[in-house]
Amino acid sequence: MHNSSIDAFGKNLCHNKVLKDRLPRPIYELWKEALAHEKPLDPAVADAIAHVMKTWAIENGATHYSHWFQPMTGNTAEKHDAFLESNDNGVPITRFSGKSLIKGEADGSSFPSGGLRATFEARGYTYWDITSPAFIRGHVLCIPSVFVSFNGEALDKKTPLLRSMRALSKEATRVLHLLGDKEVKGVTPNLGQEQEYFLVDANLFKQRLDLKLTGRTLIGQAPAKGQDSEDHYFGSISENVNAFMEDVNKACWELGIYSKVEHNEVAFNQFEIVPMYSPTHIAIDQNQLIMDILKKTAKKHGLECLLHEKPFAGINGSGKHNNWSLQTDTGLNLFDPSDEPGSNLRFLVFVVAVMATVDKYPTLLRMSASGAGNDHRLGANEAPPAIISIYLGSTLEDLLRSLATGVASITKTREVHSPLSNLKEMPKEFSDRNRTSPFAFTGSKFEFRMVGSSRSAATTNTILNAALADELALIANEIESSKKDLKESVLDVLISRFNKHERILFSGDGYSQAWVEEAARRGLPNIKSFNESIDSYLDPATLAMFARQGVYNDKEVHARVEILHDQFFKAVLFEARSLSEMLLKYILPATLKDIHQTSLVKSRFADEKVSELTALVDDAYDLVKTLMLLVDEAHTMDDIRAKGKLFNDIVRPHMIKCREVADRIESLMDHSLYPIPTYTDLLFSF
Repeated sequence: MHNSSIDAFGKNLCHNKVLKDRLPRPIYELWKEALAHEKPLDPAVADAIAHVMKTWAIENGATHYSHWFQPMTGNTAEKHDAFLESNDNGVPITRFSGKSLIKGEADGSSFPSGGLRATFEARGYTYWDITSPAFIRGHVLCIPSVFVSFNGEALDKKTPLLRSMRALSKEATRVLHLLGDKEVKGVTPNLGQEQEYFLVDANLFKQRLDLKLTGRTLIGQAPAKGQDSEDHYFGSISENVNAFMEDVNKACWELGIYSKVEHNEVAFNQFEIVPMYSPTHIAIDQNQLIMDILKKTAKKHGLECLLHEKPFAGINGSGKHNNWSLQTDTGLNLFDPSDEPGSNLRFLVFVVAVMATVDKYPTLLRMSASGAGNDHRLGANEAPPAIISIYLGSTLEDLLRSLATGVASITKTREVHSPLSNLKEMPKEFSDRNRTSPFAFTGSKFEFRMVGSSRSAATTNTILNAALADELALIANEIESSKKDLKESVLDVLISRFNKHERILFSGDGYSQAWVEEAARRGLPNIKSFNESIDSYLDPATLAMFARQGVYNDKEVHARVEILHDQFFKAVLFEARSLSEMLLKYILPATLKDIHQTSLVKSRFADEKVSELTALVDDAYDLVKTLMLLVDEAHTMDDIRAKGKLFNDIVRPHMIKCREVADRIESLMDHSLYPIPTYTDLLFSF
């Protein structure tokens, strides 16, 4: 890394040092007090901070400011306002008030609201999230914000996330105090998100209607060389991709994002970027920025970045592995087993709390990690199945089982080993990795591997935080009401939860059919599609949990359910329309041209090719006509759930039949006549 890169780190981030260096000391202390204790900012303090932000932003090339927020589209939104105003004499001046910093207004009915806002009820407000630093993108000072309705309901993904973090901190701190950690004042869920993505040549991308409109290929024959060659993972990075990655890193570093790891993934043209851990809301802000940086930087290099979970059939898809841990304000990682996890009651309590959380809400978690695109990825060779289970590793499983059965004392020390004779012995991890597990303990954190690459992980972590907070509240209640001494009370908590939720533990091959059958025997749900999981949001126990923790009210949950049903329907609708257009306007006309040219040649090969292609054209045409009728049928339905069921149960399988015929046509056609780039073109172009 060049010194210039180090010097540029955080140059576009209005971090704490910027405010500390520029604000008067008393104002800065009031600001820190508000930050630490979530107190309202005094107007004079807000005005001073706004002035400093404006001055700093203009010095760094900004001309506008924007409240940057995350509506329920899953993307980000912003409206730019210039710092420039006119004074009473018509002279241009720069102005940015504390009021403008703290509050903005957006049209609440123009974003997905699920009925929280009607067209005639347009007011929606953005409020500055003071815990997330402002930053400059291009010419705009972006102020991370929440988005709420006129009545105060959350219209975004960040408001519930912040509520869930507050709830988790409260209940985790309560449990820690009962366990003797009285000095802890707060607990922060931390997050590290591994972002996978594909790169393809931009010119080839523009020739694929399906990629442009849906993010994935709806037809395409597998290339002769597949990823089973196993020579791409961690391989040498090509020069043009390396140049792209350097620009991505530069943009991340300037925003203060610790982009730590980059490498080739398993599939051809697939890559991964991994930032360092941050508090969950900051990590999710940063991931939204990273996705935007990846896409915009790719265009500058003649590339397109694909974030869809499964852009290519039969080839590894992309996830956003959600590495989740809990840290106290005193520096303790609550998922760190220490060298002797058997005597680390604090660690064991939080582990069994996670077990209970995941076992109580598996379908809700499956829903939270997915969208229509993730259905094509889950259960494939690189992704966990749709069955939620937890991997702890044999050491921790045996330890908890011994506690539950009372056959062993609670002592287990960390083993050490040395791979080479001239290396000092190193501590051995308490668990191996299980890449087939959707929810795996990986040393000092839990990795939720199911999250889709295109998704905002805000909902995932909102639900994780809220559900764990609720379980910790139950644990605290049990310890407080117990008549036994502390150690016995804690052992009761551990034993009862392990016995009740042991079924969620699985250490074997999650891809195997044997696990599907075993999971069914255990009563674990196997929800095959995102559409089927959406209404888990409305389960009475789930609604009650959200209400207890103050994360969502019933209206906010119902709104989100309506939005998710609509998003699923539209995602498949766009795919069906795109597939119909590709077949009718590109594939079938080109096939007829091939049939005509081939029919002019007299040979057995030509005769058989013409016969087979002719039959396939007729089959494809019949399939497309049926697909178009199914789409028309959906438009006659008023019930969004009925539409979703039609598209999930009938349209999706029908599109697979269309694809099979189209891919057979591709296998027979003259390559020079095939009208769109093939998988070989897309995956081996650089």
